Amino acid sequence: MKTGKSSIAKRLLGICTIPAGTILIFYIICAFRGIAFFETSNHVLIFFRSVATVTLTTFALSINLDSGRFDFSLGSIALLASVVGSTITLNYGLPPAAMLVITLIAGIVLGAFSGLLYVLLKLPALITSLGVTLLYESLVSIISGSGVSFGTQPELTQFSKGIPNMILVIVIALAFMYIVMNYTKFGFHYAALKDGQKVAVDTGIKEVGNAIGCYAIAGAMMGMVGYINATLTGTIQASLDFGSIGAMFVAFLPMFIGGFIGRFSENHFGMVLGAVTYAAIQLGFVRLGLSSEVQSLVSALVLVGFLIYLNNEHTLAALFTGKKKGGA
Repeated sequence: MKTGKSSIAKRLLGICTIPAGTILIFYIICAFRGIAFFETSNHVLIFFRSVATVTLTTFALSINLDSGRFDFSLGSIALLASVVGSTITLNYGLPPAAMLVITLIAGIVLGAFSGLLYVLLKLPALITSLGVTLLYESLVSIISGSGVSFGTQPELTQFSKGIPNMILVIVIALAFMYIVMNYTKFGFHYAALKDGQKVAVDTGIKEVGNAIGCYAIAGAMMGMVGYINATLTGTIQASLDFGSIGAMFVAFLPMFIGGFIGRFSENHFGMVLGAVTYAAIQLGFVRLGLSSEVQSLVSALVLVGFLIYLNNEHTLAALFTGKKKGGA
């Protein structure tokens, strides 16, 4: 019984330490500066909106990256899907729910098309995704010119202004990824291909279909990111010359944190907590009034520091406990 309680306590500690510790640190720093971390309801909204978009982006990045496919096109998918959804909605006077559905469908189609190009061209995923990024960014400019404005239908901007909406997005995305990756044939095949591609293919698993499915899921996630971002500002700005690539970089720290927390729980739940950690850091930077340049520098240092820890955790554990790796 004692061992069981110890194991539960260890798991809870592994799950909660990073996100809870990060929030606590910023609470303390803000308190010393005479600033409230969550001063208004708008700060709470900003926090949950950040958690939602970072969670979706992390899911989208990880589903391909875990299989060795690096996808630069995620930001362009979010951008083009939102332009398609908003343009059709505005042109035909459709309700906000229609824009959500159209944007999601556009994201799925764009993601699947990217995956189809990858399997047909047989080029490295990184090369294919760069070409897809340029294609999608060009289509954004062709369809929208310099961008899209919701000025004639301000009701389209309401979704991103509701905290319950953001929480619902997080819960649905987590539930979807958890069920699909752990309880469906697609998820079983994905795990088999990731752990041993040749053996999995030899047993009859369809690698091509699974890869396209991964791209489609990533597209759906980024379509939702595009919808949230578009309804936040009521405008969509066109982007050229790989300007959309930066959208994916917010996912790296949450993904690595999620991988660590996943040792103590489910991996996708860990990614959500990684997104919570990232959102807390970003809100903390805003509340402390740090410039965007300093924010980028500190975020990069945090990521590098965490990666150094992951690659040297056994050495560090031995240093603090006095035990050698593999010792008693």
